[in-house]
Amino acid sequence: MAVTADQEKAVLDKVPTGLFIGGQWRDSSSGATFDVEDPATGRTLLTLADATPEDGMAALDAAVAAQAGWARTAPRERGEILRRAFDLVTARADEFALLMTLEMGKPLAEARGEVTYGAEFLRWFSEEAVRASGRYSMAPDGRSRLLVSKKPVGPCLLITPWNFPLAMATRKISPAIAAGCTMVLKPANLTPLTSSLFATVLQEAGLPDGVLNIVNTTTAGDVTGPLIEDPRLRKLSFTGSTPVGRSLLAAASKNVLRTSMELGGNAPFLVFEDADLDAAVNGAMLAKLRNMGEACTAANRFIVHESVADRFAGALAARMGAVTPARGTEDGSTLGPLIDRKSRDKVHELVSSAVGDGATAVTGGSPITGDGYFYEATVLTNVSRSSRILKEEIFGPVAPIVTFSTEDEAVELANDTEYGLVAYVFTKDLNRGLRIGERLDTGMMGLNAGVVSNAAAPFGGVKQSGLGREGGAEGIEEYLYTQYVGIADPYAS
Repeated sequence: MAVTADQEKAVLDKVPTGLFIGGQWRDSSSGATFDVEDPATGRTLLTLADATPEDGMAALDAAVAAQAGWARTAPRERGEILRRAFDLVTARADEFALLMTLEMGKPLAEARGEVTYGAEFLRWFSEEAVRASGRYSMAPDGRSRLLVSKKPVGPCLLITPWNFPLAMATRKISPAIAAGCTMVLKPANLTPLTSSLFATVLQEAGLPDGVLNIVNTTTAGDVTGPLIEDPRLRKLSFTGSTPVGRSLLAAASKNVLRTSMELGGNAPFLVFEDADLDAAVNGAMLAKLRNMGEACTAANRFIVHESVADRFAGALAARMGAVTPARGTEDGSTLGPLIDRKSRDKVHELVSSAVGDGATAVTGGSPITGDGYFYEATVLTNVSRSSRILKEEIFGPVAPIVTFSTEDEAVELANDTEYGLVAYVFTKDLNRGLRIGERLDTGMMGLNAGVVSNAAAPFGGVKQSGLGREGGAEGIEEYLYTQYVGIADPYAS
């Protein structure tokens, strides 16, 4: 059943519209505001406070003031707060899903999947909070003792993207809470509503004032720049484009901040001649159309063995052509809008450039007229290997296909990119799958699987796809530093 206007209003009414600083919701110090738009209609959903540099500094002040007490809080207590937050988000799954669909555009079914995924970081790190441990040992020469412990790095600046409004917040906030760090969160101004609603959940779960602070702003550089320069800040975690990541890394170098960077992707999707084609097409639909292709993990280049390329392209085109573009709240919607006009224009520019280079649009290839920023699900064949669409992150529902003849050629094509976040490989030969995994320059790989994201697994890439890991046992380590204490020999006289 389609969502009603009353249901939309009910969830929007629950979203605070101010800045969250020191446990209080407040207006911008300048009184400035900005509108959050529904990408399916172009209409304004809510008007939020637009933070100034002074507001950003007030948020850091609150985080610094709360840091010492929060670091001393028992790990079990921090874990229990996260577990209560997990239960609360799960209980309010329908609200969070609808809110994400309204501000980001994804179909409700996908939004519900994100709630499940995003909430799992709360549960996972509630369990990891009590497992951050060190060691006590005798020095090899027996003359001293070595005490090694893990301590929170301190106040953190977390910058999240617009494409997964809940999961990108919980993936950063959860390990910071578990480790004992305080935070300033700067959500994307295109989709800030989910973070604000999530802050109310953390308050209800018992998170102390000042541990999490949220500054929504349309002038990100002006607000975050002074924070990065402030010596009290000790960590920066960013998810977004590689160019912005490079700039932030340069700024973070001044104070030698701990950094986690999850940046761009250009994921290859390899289909070998022995692959189960039905499974490969199913995997391709997940890897390509999840989030309308607006994901750093989205399959960007389909590299298919020449002997099965025609069959794969035909089957994929049939599936892509059958999706239903519609506002995510409508019954039967399987493809939502892109986030804004600029994004849709970029996708179409890449498709037009590829077609100009000789590619064939087997299905799709055009923007959809009417309200919102919809684009047709598109499959391209005969794509030139020099085409821009194989070099740049598409961030849209477009699948360009190129062919290969040998395993070596497939690896060469897959690695021919500055990025290295994730790859997908479909083959029935396990030995080949393991070989390919060892040869690909990638931080993650899906073997006969179109989705790899999991709260229990380390998420991150190599090369210009970033550094550091989020999730898994590795995730909490990004928010801890190691301290060593040398102790004199207790037997010395």
